[in-house]
Amino acid sequence: MTDAALCAPFAPLVVRIIAEAQVIDDRIIKIDHFLNHRIDAVLMQAIGAELARRVAPFMPDLVLTAEASGIPPALTTALALGVPLVYAKKYAPLTELPAYSRIVPSPTRGGDYRLAVARAVLPADARVVLIDDFLANGGTAAALAEIIAEAGARLVAAGFVVEKTFQRGRERLAIHGPPPVAVLAQVARLAGGRVVMAATAQR
Repeated sequence: MTDAALCAPFAPLVVRIIAEAQVIDDRIIKIDHFLNHRIDAVLMQAIGAELARRVAPFMPDLVLTAEASGIPPALTTALALGVPLVYAKKYAPLTELPAYSRIVPSPTRGGDYRLAVARAVLPADARVVLIDDFLANGGTAAALAEIIAEAGARLVAAGFVVEKTFQRGRERLAIHGPPPVAVLAQVARLAGGRVVMAATAQR
């Protein structure tokens, strides 16, 4: 599958973002009323099915995400693929051992948090697809990619519901492979209280 096909706009999602997104500032978009706080379950099922369709050619046998916002799209993707889901837990301090863990800075909440995955649930022979709700600065995605590498597993693809293309997330993830990246909605910029989608910005 080509990069263009992997990142083609998913119309049911893009329409909702354009119509309903709240722009907080030039870096933060709020769509938690249908994506990751109150969840439109029908839309989320469609999101998972579409992400699964795009990453299926890379033959993943495990989905990895981080709690909490990554779980809904990761779960529906895993269901569509018919594979297990593992989610990295946030610990402060780490309470389950042995585990793979990384410290991740949180630009939206401030401070740092620890992501941990128990070694028993991430086998070394796994073909992993990383799924999350947003790809922005790439801190969470890079941390999960490092955990996959430490486990000896293989990151075969990554999928995101929304990518802010004006931030460094894809660049940071590219260090780890780079894996093929599927995205359903790409935001080119946030300006004047408006969301400008990448497909629109390129016209």
